[in-house]
Amino acid sequence: MTDNAVVQIALKTMMVALQLSAPILLTALAVGFAISLFQSMTQIQEFTLAFVPKVVAVGVALLVSGNWMLHTMISFTQELFAMIPSLLA
Repeated sequence: MTDNAVVQIALKTMMVALQLSAPILLTALAVGFAISLFQSMTQIQEFTLAFVPKVVAVGVALLVSGNWMLHTMISFTQELFAMIPSLLA
């Protein structure tokens, strides 16, 4: 196993992790920004007003993108297992 192979695997792993976390993080960011803007305009500082919509939005994002995320993880894992014989040589 060469240094180049380790770097390539680490780079691919980080890219897959970024792809899988992006829909959830971007949804939470957008909803959090919208709720924060609403709270600053109305001067309402209630914790549940910020928490509950984010949880609901992240749940919806998981339902919408969950199938794609699962297929991405499975294909990446299959690629890693397929690379094992070439890495051992």
